[in-house]
Parts: sequence; C-alpha cells; structure tokens
Amino acid sequence: MNENSRKQLKKGGRPLKNDPAKIRYTISFNEEEHARFLDLFEKSGMQVKAHFITSCIFDKTIKSVKMDKGTIDFYMRLTSFHSQFRSIGVNYNQVVKLLYKNFSEKKAAAYLYKLEKQTVEMVELFKEVVQITAEFDKKHLKKQP
Repeated sequence: MNENSRKQLKKGGRPLKNDPAKIRYTISFNEEEHARFLDLFEKSGMQVKAHFITSCIFDKTIKSVKMDKGTIDFYMRLTSFHSQFRSIGVNYNQVVKLLYKNFSEKKAAAYLYKLEKQTVEMVELFKEVVQITAEFDKKHLKKQP
C-alpha cells in the first residue's frame, strides 16, 4: 500500500492521453516505392510521416502543392521593384518641396518640368511591368480549362 500511495503523489511527466495509440504496423518498400512515397510526402506538406500515412489509409484529404522556384524568384523581384517605385514617390515629394524652397520660382519650374518628363517615362515603364506581370500570370500560373 505504501508503494501505491507514492505513485499517486507523483504528478510529473506528460499527461496521459484518453485514447493512446498502442497498435503499430510496419511496412517495407523497395527503392522505387520509397522514392515515390517520399515524393508524395513532400508534396503533401505534412511534417510527420505517420500522420501522412494515416491520412492516406483513411482517405482524409491530402494537399499537394507544387512550388516553382522561378515563379517565387519573379515575385520576390517584382515586390522589390514595387517597393523601390514607392520610395521614388516619397523622394519625388521631397524634391518638389526642396525645389520651391531653395530655388527661384522660374528655376524651380524648369527643374520641375525635367522631373515631370522623367516621371512620365517611369509611369510608362511601370505600366509595361504591370502588363508583363499580367501576361506571366495568365500564361504560367492560371490553369485555364
């Protein structure tokens, strides 16, 4: 009885599960099957192979996502370009304020005219980028039936 009372007093460790999984099965693959299994496991995005196998056996939905490194790189560079474009807009406002603050109105207007021409060119360039992105999206990302 003394041993039983000691066991009841100890509360350390992991809490017990209500329905622990005690039954185990083993499976053997040849090289080709193992490579196919690993490919499916990686595509599923799951972290634990046992959970993946359980979901396969009991027909739970398995998600498979194919990631294209080129597409990811394209969108990372596009995001970087967009942030640079936004910073140019902030700099544009600062330059206009400085022009009118530090130069005469006539000289500031001349510089502003040059700045406007460059801005129009930049807007046209950005429109081309948007068009190219839409074409890329249509050709490579959206699957059309």
